[in-house]
Parts: sequence; structure tokens; C-alpha cells
Amino acid sequence: MNLELNGKRALVTASTGGIGRAIAERLHLEGASVILNGRTQNRIDETITAFTAKQGGKERLTGFAGDLAKLEDAERLIREFPEVDILVNNYGVYNAKPVAELTAGDFSEMFHKNVVTGSVLAVHYLSKMKARNWGRILFIASESGANIPVDMIPYGVSKAAQIALARGLAESTAGTRVTVNSVLPGPTRSEGVSRFLDEVLGQGGDRNQMEKEFVAKARPTSLIQRFADPDEVAPLVAYLASPLAAATNGAAVRVEGGLLRSTL
Repeated sequence: MNLELNGKRALVTASTGGIGRAIAERLHLEGASVILNGRTQNRIDETITAFTAKQGGKERLTGFAGDLAKLEDAERLIREFPEVDILVNNYGVYNAKPVAELTAGDFSEMFHKNVVTGSVLAVHYLSKMKARNWGRILFIASESGANIPVDMIPYGVSKAAQIALARGLAESTAGTRVTVNSVLPGPTRSEGVSRFLDEVLGQGGDRNQMEKEFVAKARPTSLIQRFADPDEVAPLVAYLASPLAAATNGAAVRVEGGLLRSTL
């Protein structure tokens, strides 16, 4: 399927690994110019080299090194790239902690990194998109925003807020060709998730067995009964970022392996 992304410019935050990298790679494969983001230039350079070796198109790849949770870095990004056609807010953090050990700082840090960081970019780029009457903004949220894990309450709350933020911003696009949606992945393989499993289940175990154990204990309602691969999430995001998804706006679109039992 031709997603009609040739000539579109996309910014994917936190895109040198995991879901963000898979999304950036898919958008680039579909013909978009992609701005990669990571904390270091080395990671960006490595990602550009990998993409180019696989599918060419180096002229459609650039990067921005910076921690977008820092306002000064976000403002520097906006100055360097004042307009984009597609914004994929993938940057985010997560951790697990018993309820009795939670502090105000756990909530404020999670909210800032997972909600405020994306809102700064979304508000800026949304105004530019509406002025041109075309654009796509996507928040990579989580099924945890609809199914708050008891051991990840600040994370789940921040993802619920992210879903609400996307819907609220979408309300301001009525009658335009700009859309704002959120995407809800379930457990998905990545470097960060591997580290998370090591913390939760202990280091040194068989990775496949650890994933099965996590799904059985923490996400037993999963219909696929496994972790997804980032490449299984990316095509959905690429579609929603495309002109073909013009009638999908203000939605929370699920790619969580069926673990949410509600039909809506």
C-alpha cells in the first residue's frame, strides 16, 4: 500500500531505539523525510548508518541530539526545525514501584517526562499545521493508560493523561485537515523493556521465558500471549501519520495484543 508520505517531513522523538526507531524506519521506508532524536549524536549517527545500509535515502535523514525533557533542548529543537508535517511523540519513561513506596516526586517526574514534554512540541507544531491546513500528531501512549498496573501507577496515570491530551488537542482541529491521535501499544520488545524485565524479574534469565512469565503474571488477558515486536507497532503508526488516515481523529488506537477486554 502506498501511504502517500513522499515529501512529508516527520519528527519522531526518542527514535534511536525501540518503538521509536521502528516508527522512524517505517516512515523513512514509506518515503518521508525523518528527523531522528536521541540523547547523543553517536546514537543518531549509528541509526542513520543502519537505515541507509538497509534502504538508502540518506538525504531524507537528519537528527537532533538532546534530552527533550529539558525545556532548553525542546526549545532548541523547535528553533532548528520550526515546522514539520508529522510529529510522533514517542519520548517517555517508565518504572515499577510498590504503592507504599510512591512519592510525590514519582508522580511529578513521570507526568513531566511523559505528558509535559510532548505537550510542548505538540502545541508548537499544531499551530503551524493548522496554518497550513495539514498535519498529523501522534502520541505513543500505552494500554496502561486504560488498564492502570498496580505496580506502575504513576506511569499508567501519565499515559491516561497523554490519551486525554491527544483527544483535547484533536478537539481544536475540527473542520481542518489536521489530526491528533494516540496509539496504545502493549508490552513490546526493546532495549529499555529488557532492562525493565531484568529489574522486575531478575537478571540472567532466558529472555523469551522472562517475557512469557511477565505476560502470564502481569498481562494475563493478552490474546497474543507474547510481547509484540516494534515492527508490529510501526505500520499502524505510519498509517495514522499518512493522508490515508484523514477520517481518524481524536482516537485512541490499540495495538496491545488484545489484552484490553473492552471493545471500545
